[in-house]
Amino acid sequence: MNRKFILSLFLCFPLGLFAQTTVSVKNDQDAPVINRNIYGHFAEHLGRCIYGGLYVGEDSEIPNIDGVRTDLIEALKDLQIPILRWPGGCFADTYHWKDGIGPLEDRPTIVNQWWGGTTEDNSFGTHNFLNLCEELGAEPYLAANIGSGTVKEFADWIQYVNHDGTSPMADLRKENGREKPWGVKYWGVGNEMWGCGGNMTPEYYANLYRQYATFMTSWDNETGLYRIASGANVDDYHWTEVLMRDVPNSLIEGVALHSYSFVEWGDKGDAVDYNEAQYFSTMQTALKMEELVTKHSEIMDKYDPKGEIDLIVDEWGGWYEVQEGTNPGFLYQQNTMRDAMIAGVSLNIFNNHSKRVKMANLAQTVNVLQAVALTDGAKMLLTPTYHVMEMYKVHQDAQLLPVEFDSPEYTFEGESLPAVSVSASKDSTGVVHISAVNIDSEKENEVEFDLSGFDIDDFNAEILVSEGLQDHNTFDEPKKITPSEFKDFKFKKGTLKMTLPPFSVVVLESK
Repeated sequence: MNRKFILSLFLCFPLGLFAQTTVSVKNDQDAPVINRNIYGHFAEHLGRCIYGGLYVGEDSEIPNIDGVRTDLIEALKDLQIPILRWPGGCFADTYHWKDGIGPLEDRPTIVNQWWGGTTEDNSFGTHNFLNLCEELGAEPYLAANIGSGTVKEFADWIQYVNHDGTSPMADLRKENGREKPWGVKYWGVGNEMWGCGGNMTPEYYANLYRQYATFMTSWDNETGLYRIASGANVDDYHWTEVLMRDVPNSLIEGVALHSYSFVEWGDKGDAVDYNEAQYFSTMQTALKMEELVTKHSEIMDKYDPKGEIDLIVDEWGGWYEVQEGTNPGFLYQQNTMRDAMIAGVSLNIFNNHSKRVKMANLAQTVNVLQAVALTDGAKMLLTPTYHVMEMYKVHQDAQLLPVEFDSPEYTFEGESLPAVSVSASKDSTGVVHISAVNIDSEKENEVEFDLSGFDIDDFNAEILVSEGLQDHNTFDEPKKITPSEFKDFKFKKGTLKMTLPPFSVVVLESK
């Protein structure tokens, strides 16, 4: 073949076409439903997440509902937030719930020994949190104190929030102004017991878990209690093995997993001022979630072949150095297009593993780590992560549509990652949604979807993208990054062709 002919081929066929990826989307009636709780959130007593974030107090000049800022309530409602985890995190195993009930003037203060050493007045407690969940239409997920608490303290909390008859704790609840119980279903039996929860061995914790789970009863809660064991840190597969081996299935409904995305070498790096090497490393740890979920699920399959116990990824997200000039224990960080990439690929992974993954909780809701909102006094902004969660909410409670494809590669300094991430679903009305992410920092990618098995006329689509990878929303420019209409696609005879710009998230909806 002569050189002129080779040149003519390149002129006739743009380079982008050679990188085209074909995605097969299957209309599998036996595929699992994507549990809406995969789109859950996490609010810990950490930095300005609760005080100065969610909670400003009833006397604040900032508009609020029972002390919780109204603008944040409305933003979380728009996300259709399904479940919210509280009060921790590490804070959970130092929290004694009775300190946060009753008249404000009678509540003791507490020093937050984990996060900044600040003194809290316990003005935000059980009633505040559960009433907030009611306002949001979200399920509450209470993480209980196993590390420094007692079985009785835990059992009393369950009775306080769930018992609809006469009992010491139900009577106390009524004295504090709440006649009817809240009916809390989801309970974490400790948090990170391998670390801040007590530095336990898995064998010790498995026995302790059995003890606590045995005393968890709620006879008047029609749906029963959903008990979540403190699970593994990242790839500690031995921890999962011991829990699944040593805890009877009758005592457990879920096993947790914690994994954060960060730079794997040196320090964590800045949340905004990062280079491509740091971006690439962060995406490596984010995409490792695929391996983690797969391998932990395989262990669970061995002991639970019927899939009765769920995998709960109740802490995930990006973790960088705190913003300069802020308290290092408050974990306040900005949120850029890198975080949008983390959110997009992580949610796609959870969707595609929805047979075993039934809940995930982004860390954290406001002003901490990969937050969906940041506040500064009366000001509030929504982050790129918020917008990805809002775009993806269409997958909640929809049936998974399995996808198969070979991703093009995002290559940096001799290492490669899959550049394209995809998940798809069909909702109860038959509408198909496809979410696609291109993490490549420089190259666009051509993607073709084979949808020949579906009755679709066309698509609407929106995109989250920006000019710079480090771009972010600020209080001076809060809408620099927001979703916009996406038109760079064609649909004809069951084939959808689209071009994904660098570091972009696209969600399509059939019509």
